[in-house]
Amino acid sequence: MILADHDIEGQAKLIWRTLVAAEWLELFPLKLVTFEDVGLSIDSSDREVWHFAQANWMILLTNNRNMKDEDSLEQTIREENTLTSLPILTIGNIDRIQERTYREECADRLVEIVMYLDNNLGVSNFYS
Repeated sequence: MILADHDIEGQAKLIWRTLVAAEWLELFPLKLVTFEDVGLSIDSSDREVWHFAQANWMILLTNNRNMKDEDSLEQTIREENTLTSLPILTIGNIDRIQERTYREECADRLVEIVMYLDNNLGVSNFYS
């Protein structure tokens, strides 16, 4: 399952449509969920979101990796990531998601991570 960070839900849906068009979801039965779908508040801290994603076996799709405070995603990963933690997929340039080629690259990267998930456990972050 893929959890879209609340501030990129629209962009995540664009990537998802790209996965559908490329028929990837026929090979990998994934599901995209939003904070609303899973009952997370948009005010949840990055730490809460990371814990939720890990506990519910979800890959977090985000564009926000900062260390602004003690509950930031980067700080959380540095403190709590283990060899069995699911990776985080960070979109490197969210503004480029409108470009088909970039969106396809992001979708392909997501599939690659899922395809080899066992090899990607404990990897703190992937950039697309």
